[in-house]
Amino acid sequence: MKKLTVGILAHVDSGKTTLSEALLYTTGNIRKFGRVDHADTFLDTHELERDRGITIFSKQAILYGNDFEFTLLDTPGHVDFSSETERTLCVLDAAILVISGIDGVQSHTETLWRLLRKHSIPTFIFVNKMDVPSADRETLMRGITKRLSSSCIEEDRLSSFDDVSMCDEALMEKYLETGSLSQEDISSAVSSAKLFPCYFGSALKNQGADRLLSGICEYMKQPQYPDSFGARIYKISRDENGKRLVHLKVTGGALCVRDSLSGKTAAGEEWNEKIDGIRIYSGAKFESVTEVPAGTVCAVTGLSMAAAGDTLGFEKELPVPVLEPVFNYRVILPEKADPVTAYSKLKLLEEEEPTLRITFDRRLSEIKLLLMGQIQLEIIKNLISTRLLMDVSFDAGRVVYRETIADTVEGVGHYEPLRHYAEVHLILEPAERGTGLSFCTDCSTDELLRSWQRLILTHLEEKTHVGVLTGAPITDMKITLVAGRAHKKHTEGGDFREATYRAVRHGLRRAKSVLLEPYYNYEITVPDSMTGRVMTDMQRFGAVMNPPESDGEMTTVTGHAPVSKIQHYGLELADFSHGKGRIICTLRGYEECADAQKVIEEIGYDADADLENSCDSVFCAHGAGFLVKWDEVENYMHIESVLNRDNEAIEQQLEIKRRAENYLASVASDTELMAIFERTYGPIRKRDGGKVRHEAPKSIVEKPKAPKAKPQIFDGEEYLLVDGYNIIFAWDELKKQASQSLDLARTTLIHRLCNYQGFCGTKIILVFDAYRVKKNPGSIENFRNISVVYTKEAETADSYIQKVSHELSK
Repeated sequence: MKKLTVGILAHVDSGKTTLSEALLYTTGNIRKFGRVDHADTFLDTHELERDRGITIFSKQAILYGNDFEFTLLDTPGHVDFSSETERTLCVLDAAILVISGIDGVQSHTETLWRLLRKHSIPTFIFVNKMDVPSADRETLMRGITKRLSSSCIEEDRLSSFDDVSMCDEALMEKYLETGSLSQEDISSAVSSAKLFPCYFGSALKNQGADRLLSGICEYMKQPQYPDSFGARIYKISRDENGKRLVHLKVTGGALCVRDSLSGKTAAGEEWNEKIDGIRIYSGAKFESVTEVPAGTVCAVTGLSMAAAGDTLGFEKELPVPVLEPVFNYRVILPEKADPVTAYSKLKLLEEEEPTLRITFDRRLSEIKLLLMGQIQLEIIKNLISTRLLMDVSFDAGRVVYRETIADTVEGVGHYEPLRHYAEVHLILEPAERGTGLSFCTDCSTDELLRSWQRLILTHLEEKTHVGVLTGAPITDMKITLVAGRAHKKHTEGGDFREATYRAVRHGLRRAKSVLLEPYYNYEITVPDSMTGRVMTDMQRFGAVMNPPESDGEMTTVTGHAPVSKIQHYGLELADFSHGKGRIICTLRGYEECADAQKVIEEIGYDADADLENSCDSVFCAHGAGFLVKWDEVENYMHIESVLNRDNEAIEQQLEIKRRAENYLASVASDTELMAIFERTYGPIRKRDGGKVRHEAPKSIVEKPKAPKAKPQIFDGEEYLLVDGYNIIFAWDELKKQASQSLDLARTTLIHRLCNYQGFCGTKIILVFDAYRVKKNPGSIENFRNISVVYTKEAETADSYIQKVSHELSK
């Protein structure tokens, strides 16, 4: 039996959910054909989905046939929920891309196509709504091959070897040699995403769904999975009882109830938890099982720290999602509501919707939401009201800006209060648009130990660094560690954290900063008579326009424009076109802000007043620390400016080159000198074929030294096990704290070991005795980057450490 995971994707209103119904009905998995307009479809089970008639959350259904078992994943089509679609791609074996027979290939269809090609997912195209009289098969096929790929082949032409062989060089070579292609050749091309079969039909009238299923069975190969365990997590949700569900696909081995799974959070915290249940969903219903093999998509319970995008077992880290939120809204809470409590509740929604970012401004006691668009905002507001029972509202919102730099600068961060010391020098360079931030080191280990360098890179990656124009996050920048200094006695891990943050801000303060804003790719279709109005509006928005394209009585205008200008244009377009015009927007990326000065003045950000992101450095004199403003740091820093040093070295090299050229120009050439010599002393006679041999005296020829034996290198992982209470009561400072508060002493030790772990890179397990606590089951917590263990009843820290040491030694 062929077992596949198939995703179904489309632009909104292309008939994706209706096609899912048709596939379920065709295979006999449902008896009633549901309809979106009747709000009774099998997969749109959420109340919000049925009210709006759109898919918001990805859903799962099982399709059974005589010789196949497909797990169908229905994904959202609206652009505001594109991240839900993007996360699902990592678990697909194949995809069905639905295209409207009325509208053809739309801008969001192209976005989905690019995502599918990025992940190299075999794709079957289904052109829906072919029952509409205006749907023309030839015109639609031309649009598909032009805007998607020339390797898209109609289903009835897959037997034409001339067409199929054009999709791949290997197929072309075999066709030229043998004059034919086998079924295996075509299946290999489809399964390797080099050939894309196209099917036409009407999902509403259940036409073409059977041929699509047959095509997937015929041309897709069964994936091969390894014996070792692996899994990919693509979604987090909660059931009707509020229980946390982790949706994943097993990509190797098998998964059983009570299995222990381990992973690492986005902040670098390691976790190890047992699953206590496995569910296989089909629509709103599920079946509980005790074991699932590789290739199964399921939901597990018992994992509290796993997140969407995590990988388990042998699986490598997944690519970072392309789509990011572009709107920022301030949450307006009811009177007398506690912002901190409300913030902790709202954070629960983040794990289910990764593009949702919830931040808390402690200075202003404000909660802010970052998300994709207005539709998503309404959905989030509904979830807050129904699930969290909170009545909130939002301000008008603004787009999310970014900042970058236009020149290369050196940032210096110095942190030297009494008994602390760290200095960091960073080179900040502008990078290409859309590349984000990258961090590297070009610092000698003679100047700064590798362990300190690793810690600095960790601090660079762990924080969202903000710019100095509006306080927006920075992007499109390469940051290189070029110099640093530590003290043998007084430097701690936290010192380099402060120095690193200040070095970034110092560099941004010295650089020429550039404000970036998000841009949409737009596609506007209006009657011919309104084309002039649309083009005038786009010019008013500062948009870039492509030449208009006419199709009958309608004209399509495409291009890109700032999100802040075009975000509400859909309402204006519907008004003056009387509902005949439509606009489709997809996120393009960030480009330089046209009204930068106006935006900066409106936001009113003061970089010097932002104490949480200080640009200044701390130095020490006469036994006390003092603050040095960012523009005076160079007068106090202990390490010479690396950028200036490099510039001086380049100037010196150029000067030497200039002097050498001037000298060579002023003296005679070798040919001229030879002629003068021969005129004076006569011609030179060469010996031994004109070769001169130079041999070093025997007395200075070194004898070859015997090669040294290579030291044995340990290539495993290093662990440090710490008996917590022994350390506390052996360390005078912690012992004194423990006499006042044992919790305080434990917290201090935990934080110091976190810093030490960042310094040394060793995995640390901190063990506290809890063997006298009655009925204590024991626990393991992951705090930042270390594991904190509380032993169970009748188990001492010594016995636990002995047991774990024995296990780790294997």
